[in-house]
Formats: sequence, C-alpha cells, structure tokens
Amino acid sequence: MIGFFAAISAVLSWTFACSIWRRESENLLPRQINIYKNVLASIFFLPVVLTISWFSEVSSIFVLMISGIVGIAIGDTLYIKSLKIIGTRKTLSFEALTPIIATTIETLSINEIYPQKVWIGSLIVSFSLLMIVNQNTFQKENSSEIELLGIFCALGSVICAVFAALLSRIILISSTLTPLQTTEIRLLSASIFLFLIFKKDFLDLLKNRSKTKKNHSSLIFSTLLGTNCGILFFFIHTFDIKFLNKFI
Repeated sequence: MIGFFAAISAVLSWTFACSIWRRESENLLPRQINIYKNVLASIFFLPVVLTISWFSEVSSIFVLMISGIVGIAIGDTLYIKSLKIIGTRKTLSFEALTPIIATTIETLSINEIYPQKVWIGSLIVSFSLLMIVNQNTFQKENSSEIELLGIFCALGSVICAVFAALLSRIILISSTLTPLQTTEIRLLSASIFLFLIFKKDFLDLLKNRSKTKKNHSSLIFSTLLGTNCGILFFFIHTFDIKFLNKFI
C-alpha cells in the first residue's frame, strides 16, 4: 500500500505543479521556468552530491549528464512550452504515449521482454490518448500553426523523456549509483546546460525579483511539490515495500 500511495502522490504532485507552470508561462518564458525549477531542485538535493563517487563512476556520470540535458533541459522546456500553448490537460494527455514508446524502445534497444498484458495495456492507453486528442478543445485564440507547435512540443518532450529514462535505467542497472544520486546528477547537468545557454534570461528573472515576487513564490512551491516531492514519492515507490514496512 505504501508504494501505491507514493505513486499516486507523485502523479498528483506533478499534475498540480504543471497547472502552476502553465499559469506562470503566461508571464515567464518556458526556459526561464525550467532553469529556475532545475537550479532550485538541484539545491534542495545538494547533500546527495557528497555521496557520489565522482572518479570511479566517470562513464556512468557522463551518460547521466546526457540524460539530464536531453530529458530535463530540452524535454522539460518543450513540455512547459506545450503547457503554455495547448494547456495542462492536453499536454498531460500526450504523456499517455510514454508507455507504448518506452516499451517499444526498450524492447528494441536492450532486449527487455514484456508480457502480453503490458503491450495490451500500453495500446489501450495510447488509443485513449487518440480519442482525447481528436476532441476539438484547443484554445480558440490559437491558430492551427500554433496548435501544431504545441503538439510538436508535447511529442518532443515525451520522446526526450523516454530516451533520457532509458539512459538512466541502463546506468541504474550497470552501476552502483542510486536513483537519488542519478537524479541529482541529471538535475545538475540540466541546470548548468540551461544556465550556460540562457544565462541572460535567468539573470533577468533574478534582477526583476521585486516585480515578480508572486511568480517566485509560485515557482518555489511548484518546484518543491512537482520536482522534489514528486521525485521523493517516486523514489519511495521504487523501494521494496517489505523493506519499508520494517520501519513503519
């Protein structure tokens, strides 16, 4: 039951945070929101850095850095852009593509064999997605070109997330790094990557702090809820429930 409630809590945390990022995207650039939340999340998990064997896991860390840049820096920026264009519900709906894409890629790349019920479940979820997408619920003020851009960003974020997750899973299987350690490495690499490219945008956000005090409060809360709490809930979900029960 602990794992079940942790998984539900992770989903709820991420969904609620997405609604905040959607609202903040009206005033801030998607890349500003992404770099802000990643830097903040990295700081909250900073003590984990001290537990990482940086020199003995060089190759694994390099792969995780690529995973962080692709999945978090690029993928999350596309995701927030999609939230701004086509809204929270439709963007979250596109995440339903993740199971079938992930299952297919893992089967082809690392020979992961899944039972038939997994494929059936993935197809059902994907078919449900198509039913939702076919509904004409886009914002009326958006042109068809803008709507297509939103769909492209949503699909791009899913592909980036699946590819990054695959890299992370390979490292988790082949190295001694823990899920929290791999998460911090990915967050740090994404933060550094975004800061180096969009340094001016981030500094402008900090300089205008007095004008955007409400935005900062919302971003801090959404980061704590969607990124840090979401990761922790997911981390609890991946633990052996019997192990956790010994301490509760």
